[in-house]
Amino acid sequence: MRKQLSAFFVLLSCALIGSLSAIAQDMSYSNKNTLPEIGVVASDAISLDKEMLIGDAVMRQMRGQSPIISDPVLDEYLQDLGNRLVVHADNAKFPFKFFWVNNDAINAFAFFGGHIGVHTGLMRRAENESELASVLAHEVSHVTQRHIARRMQAQKRSSPLALASLIGGILIAMANPQAGMAAMQAGSAASAQLQIDYTRSNEQEADRIGIAMLARAGFDPKGAASFFSTMAEEYRMVSRPPARLLTHPLTETRIADARSRANDYPRRYLPINKQFELAKARIKSRYSFEKDYALEYYQAAVEQQAQRSREASLYGLALAYMRNEENRKAQEILRTLMEKDPTNLFYLDAATDIHIALGQPLKAVEMLKPHVTHNPRNQVLALNQANALISAQKYDDAIELLKDFLLVKKDYQVAYQLMSEAYQKAKQFSQMHQSKAEVYALYGAYNRAVDELQYAYNFAADNHLQKQRIRARIKQFRDQEDRLERL
Repeated sequence: MRKQLSAFFVLLSCALIGSLSAIAQDMSYSNKNTLPEIGVVASDAISLDKEMLIGDAVMRQMRGQSPIISDPVLDEYLQDLGNRLVVHADNAKFPFKFFWVNNDAINAFAFFGGHIGVHTGLMRRAENESELASVLAHEVSHVTQRHIARRMQAQKRSSPLALASLIGGILIAMANPQAGMAAMQAGSAASAQLQIDYTRSNEQEADRIGIAMLARAGFDPKGAASFFSTMAEEYRMVSRPPARLLTHPLTETRIADARSRANDYPRRYLPINKQFELAKARIKSRYSFEKDYALEYYQAAVEQQAQRSREASLYGLALAYMRNEENRKAQEILRTLMEKDPTNLFYLDAATDIHIALGQPLKAVEMLKPHVTHNPRNQVLALNQANALISAQKYDDAIELLKDFLLVKKDYQVAYQLMSEAYQKAKQFSQMHQSKAEVYALYGAYNRAVDELQYAYNFAADNHLQKQRIRARIKQFRDQEDRLERL
């Protein structure tokens, strides 16, 4: 099944890279760019409800097949940044979900239902938060303007079979990967000639709306043009540009147009954003660099004060020490940083990991307790506290904390993984299998999820209420599969 899913995902990723959009190569750039009003555009091709359902299905596949980072600290930062933009967006029809992909390419992409992925390589090259925000604003604009749905509507007119094959393949593969691949391969446009570029008018519209959104959200509107220039300069002499430049062509005209649009707004000279610098240091030290190189890089940065933010350099060095199992050195750095900024989530997360690594989980519990009491459903605080409680063998406390967290964050896989671990160590095997079922469901592996629930049912013994709940959840999973197959 794993090989089948991998092969399916190769096909699916052809339609997702850059920004999930155009379906077939025979859709040429046309001059017919007169578009109906947002809200009714493409309604006969795909409704908002169906768009959200497809987006959820694709996201489940991506969790299982792509290198998505499940890092509560980075997730918190990215979602907060994205939300600061979305509140200034027009036509936001649903909550947006932002996530990281561990890939060094300069890329970001949007797909159905407000899902926006950001490659770590893009963050590594962004010079400031406004540049990063400019890319997110561009992708948010593609979603709010329903550019994907517009292309689908055009494709429906020119080649409805290819459209049905692709969408059907995505959905059927949730239940049967082999059948899903066959469905996609039945449409020649979907299987052989997928094209992933937006029309020029779509790109211009996303640039225009994105820059306006950037300015309204309080960022420097010149961030888009400056990041365009950085990318163009870095890849000027490269024979094959990165995926983002293939799917979002970067011409001199486009750069000039971005500069011109930014001039319509007052320039903002923003101070260095500490959270941005810490997130960038975390990505470099923990994900982008090999552990030996990360240590050398941040030792040199601290000694030479080469980074714009000394705190970020010290934080990156602490993470590098942790990767190299020099936890005492890391602890000394974190102690210094937390004296100045004791509530910083980046620091609290690292300090928790150090206490656990040193066999001091109760110190982590005490350190986090006042913060968790103040904000019990923050994902960084709740998940770190749960992890510390499990390490301290306080399983019931961890379970109660995770239950409360999952009331508001139902699709966070790390929480279910921690819950499963807590139940296993507490020898509550029925609940353990139920938690594992939720993890499989988040990957779209509904058959495996049902298997886990059947194990849970067997362990429930004479607990009739629990058995009733398990049967109800099995029915829900099977109903989800049926809904996907009927689309």
